[in-house]
Amino acid sequence: MWRKLLLVCMIGALQMRWADAQALPPGAGASATNHFASAAPGTTARKVALVIGNGGYAAGALPNAARDAQSVADMLRAQGFDVVLRIDATAQQMRDALADLGRRVQPGGTALFYFAGHGLQAGHATLLASASADPRAPATLLTASVDLSNVLATLSAPRAHALNVVVLDACLTQPFAPGAAATALPAQTLVAYATAQAAQAADGTRHGIFTHAWLREMARSPGQPLDAMFARVAQRVSAETGGVQQPWTASSLTQPAPVFASRSSTLFAEDSSNAVVDLHSRGILPKDSNEQYELTFWESIKDSNYASDYEAYLKAYPNGRFATLAKARIERLKASASATPPATHATPAPAPAPSRPAVTAPAPAPVPAPQTAPKAAPTPAPAPAATARAAAGGESKDCPACPVMISLPAGTFTMGSSSDDPSEKPPHQVTISAPFAIGKYEVTVEQWNACADVNGCPKLSPENNSVKNAPARDLSWDDAQAYVKWLSKITGKPYRLPTEAEWEYADRAGTTTKYWWGDQMRKGMANCKDCGDPYHKEGPEPVGSFAANPNGLHDMNGSVWEWVADCWHNSYQGAPNDGRAWDAPGCNVRVIRGGSWREGNDYMLTSTRFKYSSSVRQSQDGFRVVKELK
Repeated sequence: MWRKLLLVCMIGALQMRWADAQALPPGAGASATNHFASAAPGTTARKVALVIGNGGYAAGALPNAARDAQSVADMLRAQGFDVVLRIDATAQQMRDALADLGRRVQPGGTALFYFAGHGLQAGHATLLASASADPRAPATLLTASVDLSNVLATLSAPRAHALNVVVLDACLTQPFAPGAAATALPAQTLVAYATAQAAQAADGTRHGIFTHAWLREMARSPGQPLDAMFARVAQRVSAETGGVQQPWTASSLTQPAPVFASRSSTLFAEDSSNAVVDLHSRGILPKDSNEQYELTFWESIKDSNYASDYEAYLKAYPNGRFATLAKARIERLKASASATPPATHATPAPAPAPSRPAVTAPAPAPVPAPQTAPKAAPTPAPAPAATARAAAGGESKDCPACPVMISLPAGTFTMGSSSDDPSEKPPHQVTISAPFAIGKYEVTVEQWNACADVNGCPKLSPENNSVKNAPARDLSWDDAQAYVKWLSKITGKPYRLPTEAEWEYADRAGTTTKYWWGDQMRKGMANCKDCGDPYHKEGPEPVGSFAANPNGLHDMNGSVWEWVADCWHNSYQGAPNDGRAWDAPGCNVRVIRGGSWREGNDYMLTSTRFKYSSSVRQSQDGFRVVKELK
């Protein structure tokens, strides 16, 4: 079998968007030593890894992929890595695991990402195919894959003693129009390729030839610097393939970077057989020629009523023979979406604000969330600190399927905190100079579908579309922008995402405590894994299942992370004090607020903030809207 394996160490190539470059602290790029100088004790030795092996494809199964991933995971654990292993992962499971990797690596240290499975290139993008991708359905190769740039965006945030290693044990075939890959490397980067550009790499009886050599090298000589280690791996691969496969490296390392520092020979037999086998079975290229496959792609979508299908075609064939027609179809569908009101959708019943008492009995086995919000219990009186501000305005709704809005007055508050998280510092006074209205709940599945049904927004995946009054999720910042644009057109009102200052102002509701209800976690106040029932690990509860804050807003803490308008900055140094969005030219990493149902109570604090690439969909991300009242 042939497969092209690419090892990237903090690589900035192949449609990489080094999204956090603008967020580096002063002087961070001048010296790696200076950047590491303030590291907390122990961060140098921290090592976390995400290992994915996808082999159970409907077409082109890869029996070695799971074995590769399992062997790599075992070896990394022996080397002191905290490893998460995923086998035959869906695209959503891959994105969830990436988000988890980003959180685990935040304190600092080494992060390693390994993928074994089908890979491909579309234009300038390098795509890692989930287990549901199928070359017989061309669009799935794009929609059911994870872009390598998303992996690197997850790992690129500045942190103490940062070193990132990405290993892709996958073909990089081009079933679509080929695109040139960037070659420039950022500082402290090593790129090790299993074979020459446009060539393929041999598979063995149990492992990829390159992976087998890497595993053997880690077991035999773990203390080597990365560049020396992969030079030896290249020698082994060349020898085993009779010179047919020639690995090579590109490096900008300025100092030795040993990552594997303990012998692990008991996990890997040096004489284990891994003879080269059939050289032509690992690629995802269809039997058709590129020209024929483009026709196959177009035939599969030419009658579609979804703009996303034509956008996928244009990503695959930006200058294809049907590109002009695809663009025209997109414009027509978007125009239709703007002109068609969502009259077929009934008004979702606003869920009252129940109180959920803490329970001591074991939680029941996870079951799907109910289709309607549970019957409300009386809302408890807010904590004393929360009484400093009364809910400011009444409720309103501009159309049957529109979100319920609550009006808030202008005001002044202290934003941020003096916690250990530097991104929340310094605390600073912000004045919201004009009143605004904000969603009582996060945008729900039913409200999102009102937009998607007229092709104004992309369709939700089936697993995220079953509970109509659950928060809409697995949405990117770009998706949220499409929704507020659609909502503004059908109502004639100025809807948008809240600024980060507006979001925190609305959540604090006049309080100065850690949570809006006080300084201690209280069961039943938020939807998180440590926050008490109701809770199901599969997804968030229906909106309004927990108590409202003093402004009458539900689920500001927990449920889903909420996109806001601002570009991510590493701290509040230089932040505006007038409540406007803090943007930056070319920004592609945006702020998310509030935590999600999958996080613990430490993420429920009002000041908690995080970030995500604006174009990436992640199953914990949703949003609520703001309407200007000027």
